[in-house]
Amino acid sequence: MTGTRTGGTGGGGGSSQNVLVTLYVATAGLQGNALGSDEEEITLLVYVLIDELQNKVLGRQQYIVRPMVMEESCTPGTGSENPAIAGSSGIISEAALAHAPALTERSLREYGVSLQQAIEKFEAWWSTVPGVTSGAKPRFVVDGQAPMRQCLHPEACNKDIELPEHYNYFYDLRKDFVECYSSHGELSTLGVQEMLQYFGLPPDTDNDFHVKEIQDMVNVVQRMIKDGHIFKNPEVINIVLEPGICSKDEEVDNDCVVRARGLPWQSSDQDIAKFFRGLNVAKGGVALCLSPMGRRNGEALVRFINKEHRDMALKRHKHHMGIRYIEVYKASGEDFVGVAGGTSGEAHAFLSRGAQVIVRMRGLPYDCVAKQVLEFFQSGQNPCQVLDGEDGVLFVKKPDGRATGDAFVLFAKEEDAVKALSKHRNCIGSRYIELFRSTTAEVQQVLNRATDPKQVILPPPPIAQLPPLLPQHIITSGTRKDCVRLRGLPYEALVEHILEFMGEHSKNIVYQGVHMVYNAQGQPSGEAFIQMDSEASAYACASQRHHRYMVYGKKQRYIEVFQCSGDDMNLVLTGAVTSPSTKALLSPGGTMLPPPPPPVAIYSPAAAMLPRGPPQFATPYPPPIFYWPYPSPPVSPTNYYTPASVGGIAPIPQQAALLAPAECLQLAPGATTLPTSTATGPDARIEAYLPRIELDKRMAALPPPQTECNPFVEVFMV
Repeated sequence: MTGTRTGGTGGGGGSSQNVLVTLYVATAGLQGNALGSDEEEITLLVYVLIDELQNKVLGRQQYIVRPMVMEESCTPGTGSENPAIAGSSGIISEAALAHAPALTERSLREYGVSLQQAIEKFEAWWSTVPGVTSGAKPRFVVDGQAPMRQCLHPEACNKDIELPEHYNYFYDLRKDFVECYSSHGELSTLGVQEMLQYFGLPPDTDNDFHVKEIQDMVNVVQRMIKDGHIFKNPEVINIVLEPGICSKDEEVDNDCVVRARGLPWQSSDQDIAKFFRGLNVAKGGVALCLSPMGRRNGEALVRFINKEHRDMALKRHKHHMGIRYIEVYKASGEDFVGVAGGTSGEAHAFLSRGAQVIVRMRGLPYDCVAKQVLEFFQSGQNPCQVLDGEDGVLFVKKPDGRATGDAFVLFAKEEDAVKALSKHRNCIGSRYIELFRSTTAEVQQVLNRATDPKQVILPPPPIAQLPPLLPQHIITSGTRKDCVRLRGLPYEALVEHILEFMGEHSKNIVYQGVHMVYNAQGQPSGEAFIQMDSEASAYACASQRHHRYMVYGKKQRYIEVFQCSGDDMNLVLTGAVTSPSTKALLSPGGTMLPPPPPPVAIYSPAAAMLPRGPPQFATPYPPPIFYWPYPSPPVSPTNYYTPASVGGIAPIPQQAALLAPAECLQLAPGATTLPTSTATGPDARIEAYLPRIELDKRMAALPPPQTECNPFVEVFMV
């Protein structure tokens, strides 16, 4: 319990010592120890005020809460597309009805209020209750950790409800029960009904609460007060994620770490802390995992203050962040240290300056200095100050001292960070700069990799992790020339540069219509295909942007722009045809497909003179391509890979039927004879291995047959 309970009154003092508020929370889903694990919304809040000095009830209020999913036009049981309630099913479960039979769907719709209205009503009511002195703050008592940590705080955070400060402190009735009767260690897992049995008290079923168990909870609290217990060590809920530094030598408890998977790439440590709102994350306890290329891979390791909070975090498996569900698994302390731990003294000194926010800069000129970074943030409409001036800027460098174009910048306040991030894609010189919110763990990871002299060789991705194999026509197909092909792009060019180059024509690009082309080694080929919304748009773009210049940093390249069709794009991607001429692609009609071959006869006399060669095979079908979107900020190109470049898959050649004139076929000796007269001997038989000319001479010397017959043998291959 270290770090979760503090001495004092938990936000109350003096006159607030005599006011306890027993709080009961119910949801539309599971109850008891599983409360909140199914992400269902709150349906009931019950408040009972108890005067701790006189040990009597001062007042009570119960609020039926209408789930937000019922306010939307969605079919019950299908859930909602609203990110705030993505995990709610819209159905009152059987467990909830058994727990509170009066809380039916009809009663929730007719008598329920929103969660925010219920909280506001309590705030307006409780201070007017006789016996509550002016300036007092409520001290909540709840049954276990789940009502506050797993229900009220997470749901309020998802619905953007700002809870009053006194909701950040509460007393866990189960822990205080153990503390009051400490000689009985087996009492640590007792619920309210077991506490009543311990006291020898019968359950109270004669009350007007929607849930009868509420009165039992009040009776337990009053009995503990009667026995002399004082509620003085409240549980604390940390709202703000505090920064911290982890070293490679630090030992992290294996029972305090989880791995979150499926995070949006743009999520920050603050977003992850909000996902686990109600649970106390250790200082610097969010470590965003990076891919071998230095990009966020959608995973994070989260370190909590103790095992109890880690276990509650595991119950949020497949809870939602926006409309995406997040997987939560156990992880080890070594995993966390491997990601968040660092050995760089420069990074430790940089992170020890006490900044509240870290911003990562990407795309800096290689000759950029700290003074330019300070001027970048001090200029424009939202100027902001970097913490400690030039000492608050840390450039990422390679082992040989060369710049990487990345830097980390410290800011003292959250307000400064908002202003700083508003400068996303502003320019330093001729380069636009990308800005992202970062973490101490990311600083450690980036510096560890940048200073590692060993070159990391990336193995080919395993086949099991490849995306589905898509035929070319799934991407686009057809003879409509509504695509354009860009050739001669700088290898460093991204989708943003292409959009900027196309100018006003970029508004005619279809959704996800920019496709970067990569070679078999996974390197940019300098080409891109773009799907436009019509043939006219593609023709106008090719006509007006052909041989225009793209400026990338200090480079200036002219770009070739051709109009083409979906079939043309697939043929070029698979290498089935060569690059077309500029004139053909710019023409409004026609196609890049090769013309059909002229008709040929199955029987060709000239072919009879040719020696027999080895069997011929048809050209293999164009290999399929991998459609591989790469989730890296700020926007990712779409990659194409041929199977030969991934996992060593080679296309299987397809054998075609062997078509040859009948004259070229050789018959085995004795296989076939022609009709003869009485002539005998070798002249009466076709010798299989004689040249055709000699065979013709021998056939001419034969006497005419007695009956009409066809002197030719027709042979067909099937």
